[in-house]
Parts: sequence; structure tokens; C-alpha cells
Amino acid sequence: MAVKIRLARHGKKGYAFYHIVAADSRAPRDGKFIEKLGTYNPNTNPATIDLNFEQALGWLQKGAQPTDTCRAILSYKGVLYKKHLLGGVAKGAFSEAEAEARFNKWLDAKNGKIEAKTNKLATDAKSAEKARLAAEAKVNEDRAKAIAEKKAAAEAAAKEAEAEAAAENAEEAPAAEEAAEAAPETETPAAE
Repeated sequence: MAVKIRLARHGKKGYAFYHIVAADSRAPRDGKFIEKLGTYNPNTNPATIDLNFEQALGWLQKGAQPTDTCRAILSYKGVLYKKHLLGGVAKGAFSEAEAEARFNKWLDAKNGKIEAKTNKLATDAKSAEKARLAAEAKVNEDRAKAIAEKKAAAEAAAKEAEAEAAAENAEEAPAAEEAAEAAPETETPAAE
């Protein structure tokens, strides 16, 4: 029986979630499997991988063949590198302590890269939020300025209309006074 390490799809439509399993190569994709090795969620950034390292390494050493995607996942988690180092120990190229030291050094570097990416994503999200808030504040200032200009223009127009009305009243009042003054003068000479 040929054993494969592959993904079994779970989750809902458009939002896949995978189980990493060791299964017979003849079994259907989401069907019967021998052992569940972990989970893989590509929907997060970076992708969330929960893997039982020792079980996966054990299956690789027994001869299980990973699919392309599982090979990438196992390489990302360091399972393939650990298998490579253990092969070097078996050949006598270096000691097991040396292999463990190399693997730990690689693991520290890998964790540093993952942490740097996570921090970068968090700072990018914060800076994008700040930029969005600054743009929103600028739009609000522009709107407030436009409203203030409209209000000032309306007040100026009202004052101008009031001044015109006052000027017309001022013109009509002296004309009426002149007419009132002129009317008694004309009556007085006619009465005499």
C-alpha cells in the first residue's frame, strides 16, 4: 500500500480549511485516512499550520510520499530538513548533536522571519488606519469650511439685503417728509 501525506478539504464553500493526513493513495481525497497529522488554514495571513512534527517525521521516514502542497508545508515547518539531517547522521557525516544544533539554528531563523512578517503586517494595518483617519479628518475639515463659507455668504447677503432695505426706507422717508412739507406750503398760500 502506497501511503501519501496529503490535504483533506474541510470548511465551507469559498473558505477552505484542510486536515493534513497520512492516507492510502487509492482512498478518496476527503475519505478514509490512516492518521491525522495536523491542520492547515490558508485563510489567515500568514497561513496557520498546526502540525504534529514527530508523527509527520515518522511517516516520512517510513516512506510516505507528500503531495506538492504538503511538501511545501512540511518544508516550511522544517520536517523535511530534519529528515535530511537525520539522513546525514545515519551516513556518519556528522553527529546527532551537530544535527540538532543545525536544526535549532534554522528554526530560530525561521521563527524570526515569521515574527517579522507578522509585525510588519500589524504596523502596516496601523499605518493604513492612521492614514484613513487623517483623510477622513481632512474631508470633515473641508466640509466644515464649506459650510462656514456658505453661512458667511448667506449672512453677508442678508446684511446686504438689510442695508438695501434700510437705504430704500431712508430714501422713501425724506421723500415723504419733503412731500409732507411741500403739501402744507402749497395749501397755505392758496388759503391766503
